[in-house]
Amino acid sequence: MIMQKTSNRTRKRVFIIHGWEASSSSDWFPWLKKELENRGFEVTVPDMPDTERPNKEVWITYLASLIGAPDEQTYLVGHSIGGNTVLRYLESLDNKKIGGAVLVAPYFGKVVLESGEAKKIADPWLNTPIDFSRIKNVCSNLTFIFSDNDEWVPLENKEFFKEKLSPKIIIERGKGHFNEEDDIAELPSALEALLSFS
Repeated sequence: MIMQKTSNRTRKRVFIIHGWEASSSSDWFPWLKKELENRGFEVTVPDMPDTERPNKEVWITYLASLIGAPDEQTYLVGHSIGGNTVLRYLESLDNKKIGGAVLVAPYFGKVVLESGEAKKIADPWLNTPIDFSRIKNVCSNLTFIFSDNDEWVPLENKEFFKEKLSPKIIIERGKGHFNEEDDIAELPSALEALLSFS
């Protein structure tokens, strides 16, 4: 039994965090999960709490509880507000290094906001500062993926993240916000980024 626990813990673990109003079965998440599992990864795609009204503190705490003890065999993928969640989780780590993170259309910096209730929900996510130096300390493998026609996350955000984190930047053509509405059911660039880390 102890042998089995040890061998399981050495497996590479990937956590895929969806965005606002999405779920574990949305978009390209099931495809990526299957592709990674076929390559021997242990993959978790949780349904994040109250996805219609995502709460920053609740999501970060929930992600931390799922991951448990992070290590260099731990990899994170975040889409949209899930990318913001990943950044804030990484910021909370106390010098525990992880293997890498892929953020797809990360919801931070300059983003397009609706008015009213959506703006109120988004405010803590967008206007609570992030300590990017802490993120750099715990995660040296970072890839950010943007689309040149994303209606929510402008392409110019890549410059902001370049300055703050120096990640590898991938620009996709015509992928919108990388979701079902844009007919995106697969995302090979995210898979390739993860494989390049490991």
